[in-house]
Formats: sequence, C-alpha cells, structure tokens
Amino acid sequence: MSGGFIVPAEWTPHAALWTAWPSAEDLWLDDLTPAQAEVAAMIRALADGDAVRVLACGANAVASANAMVGDVAEVIPFDFGDIWMRDTAPVFSRDAAGHLRAEIFRFNGWGGKYELPHDDSVAARLAVLATLPTHNHGFILEGGSVDADGAGTVLTTRECLLNDNRNQGWTAADAERALTAAYGARHVVWLPDGLMNDHTDGHVDNIARFVGPGHVVCQSANGADDLNATRLQAIEEALRNAHDADGKALRVTLVPSPGLVTDEDEEPVAASHMNFIIGNKTVVVPTYNDQGARAVAALAPCFPGRSVVGLSARSVLTGGGSFHCITQQQPA
Repeated sequence: MSGGFIVPAEWTPHAALWTAWPSAEDLWLDDLTPAQAEVAAMIRALADGDAVRVLACGANAVASANAMVGDVAEVIPFDFGDIWMRDTAPVFSRDAAGHLRAEIFRFNGWGGKYELPHDDSVAARLAVLATLPTHNHGFILEGGSVDADGAGTVLTTRECLLNDNRNQGWTAADAERALTAAYGARHVVWLPDGLMNDHTDGHVDNIARFVGPGHVVCQSANGADDLNATRLQAIEEALRNAHDADGKALRVTLVPSPGLVTDEDEEPVAASHMNFIIGNKTVVVPTYNDQGARAVAALAPCFPGRSVVGLSARSVLTGGGSFHCITQQQPA
C-alpha cells in the first residue's frame, strides 16, 4: 500500500458526508424539482448522525438548498458540472496513526460520455475545503467503481476498470497495482459485467457492496422481466467463489433487485438497491417501486445499531445514479 494509507470501510465513523444539490435545469429538465425533493429527504435522513455538507452550484442552487435543508446541513457554494460526488470528489484514506489524505484521480466523464465544466477539478478543490493533504494519481478512476472493506479487500468489475475508455491498455495486473497504491488493496475481487444500460460501464456500487468484514451483499433477480437476471446470477456466483485478503471465504447476503424499471420512454434503466449510503446512524436505500420494502427488510439485519430506511430515488435516477453516487464520506 502507498505510505501505509488505506481507504476505510464506509461503515466506520465519518467526520463529514459530502453531497451536492441538483441545480442544472438543462440536465434535469422536468425532474429537477422532484430530484431536489429526493436529495433533501436523503440529507434529512443522514443528518441525524452525520455532518452533511451540501455543495451548491450557483446563487439559485444555494438559495434552494438553504431553503430545503439549510436547517440540518451546511450549504457551500461550489462549482461543479453535476452532482455525482462519488466519482468526481476525492476518495479519502487514512494511515495507522489516523492521518487523513485525499486520493485524487483523473476524471474523464465516465469514458468521455459526459464531460461537464468543473467536474475534472472537483476532487482537488474539495480537498482544499476539507483542509486535507492530497495524493495525486496519474490514472483515471471513479469512486463508484471500487468498494472497499477497509482491511485490504476491494470489489470492482472488469467491465469498468479494464475498459479502454478509461486507461487504455490496462491489464488486471495494472489495475491491481493502481488499487494497491490508491486504496491499500491487498486483494482484488474481480466481478463480471455490471447492470445493463449503466452509463458508468459497470460500477460496482450498483451490483455488490461490503456491509461488514468479509460480508457482501448483492442482488437476486426479481420477476420474469428482470433483464439483469443472468448478470445478477453471475455476480452472485463470483462472490460465493471469492475470498478476502486473508484468504477467508466471503459471506454473501442476497437482496431482491427492483426488477424491471423503465424511464419515461419505457426504456430499461439501471435501478439498483445496492446504491445505498451508509451513514453514522442511518443507511439510506434507494427505492423505485413496491419492491423497495423487501430490499430494506433484507438489508436491515446487516446493519445492527443503524436505522435502515428506504427513500424514493426515481427522479435522481433520471440523472444516471442514486444516493451512493451523489455522496462521498470523509472518515473521522
């Protein structure tokens, strides 16, 4: 690992939880107001135990964010292209002495798909706000493409990390060296493809997550029309055959998928119950239909001592992600 720094597990205490406020009318169109309402509900649920810091781009966004969540969160004026802080913000790491730093990666708009003003500098500027030293990496990486257990094991997908639209020519060995440097990884669990129609090219935070030491959750197919059934089965099998950095088999818990979720044009979208955010006291699970309650019930035993709540993310999903995608935790 690089200098003894390692990315802590998401369930360890946070000093702050960073998120961003939907504001770009040209991106969100008719979904802007309902997306703001969904983000506000998430912030209020998390603010019970977390110091939530909300980045808002432009005077109107600052005003609306303050009006809706300013009583429970700190609203900070900040330029960005869109709200996906999991991928544009730094990933925070810590060494054995408790020193924190911000790991800074190159960002190219998810393989050149969505290159928006300011997004490629969010990580460095947010590190200044957090008053933390930085460690710059010369490769492209998005935080949503990796999930860490804080003890040297990380989950990722070949579809994303080995995609030539990020780091052309990368092999699995190249990626593993990069994850050792950036995350303190000692072992990488490679998963196959992510969800269909996911513009991130298979981010792992939409398919499998660590919820405790050696314990992962993934989704099971839900209904005959679940277009991801084959992929979800392959992910489950890969996890059941995997081990952690200490050679121990992973414990796997299944959570029902939302099943088929479509947009306003009746096209399937990459809806997932895996895109939850683990707060200090509350876990917020995105829901899209009446299957959300089943997902919350399946996840609740994984988080003793925390409240697990399901909140609608249908409007946030129109932008391409969900609650985990729009947050980034800063360790205590």
